[in-house]
Amino acid sequence: MDVKNWGTVMKIGIVGVAGRMGRMLAAEVLATEGADLCGGTEAPGSEFIGADLGTLAGRPETGEAVTADADALIKAVDVIIDFTVPVVTIAHAEIAAGHKTAMVIGTTGFDADQITELNAMGADTVIVHAANFSVGVNLLLGVTEQAASVLGIDYDIEIVEMHHRHKIDAPSGTALALGEAAAKGRNVDLDDVATRVRDGITGPRPPGNIGFATLRGGGVVGDHTVIFAADGERFELAHKAADRSVFAAGAVRAAIWAGSQAPGYYSMRDVLGFNG
Repeated sequence: MDVKNWGTVMKIGIVGVAGRMGRMLAAEVLATEGADLCGGTEAPGSEFIGADLGTLAGRPETGEAVTADADALIKAVDVIIDFTVPVVTIAHAEIAAGHKTAMVIGTTGFDADQITELNAMGADTVIVHAANFSVGVNLLLGVTEQAASVLGIDYDIEIVEMHHRHKIDAPSGTALALGEAAAKGRNVDLDDVATRVRDGITGPRPPGNIGFATLRGGGVVGDHTVIFAADGERFELAHKAADRSVFAAGAVRAAIWAGSQAPGYYSMRDVLGFNG
């Protein structure tokens, strides 16, 4: 199916625009050539309904106010950006598919059925979904897959992540994506080899397992380390985000990219050209 007939300037809307990430996304859109911030929403009853989008983003007033009408916003724009929570994102994606509006999704914590739903909606519009929109993290995903394919099961894989105290899902979506990359490199299913929790007398580490360790505290934006540990050496790959602006910049880059794509379900690696 065809998508909307986009022009040279992408009309972008942001759902959940008053949150920390939403405000940063708004600021990034306002600062990006070829992008036009055309609206933002919050949940009905939010104290931010009616607030100016520019003011929320720490920029001059735009004359565009926050509303509670997601359907109207999604219908009016070329691309919607959603960094909310799974159940809300799925509802927005259904609306976007109906209006043939492209969607950039940074929400994490989806279950397998919800991912299947998002994939299906890619038949009707462009959906770009990534656990992390940082260019550096997407490079890390590729290198992790390559390293796992080269290093045998004598190298135990552990993925360590740390985020701020407010993060509600664990392990992070990025940590799980790194686990998927490592599993792909070894030609195994992550669900068959993942150890996500250790507590008490756990016994020896099973050969070939991919372990996860989750840390929470302070205002840490996002640290991820992939450890390949053998008897004689340890090989580590790491990425540390110092500012959420890297995620906002990547999401807006994806939104502009979406304007030249056919309907489908894409990743940030597609946006960056890492998938060929």
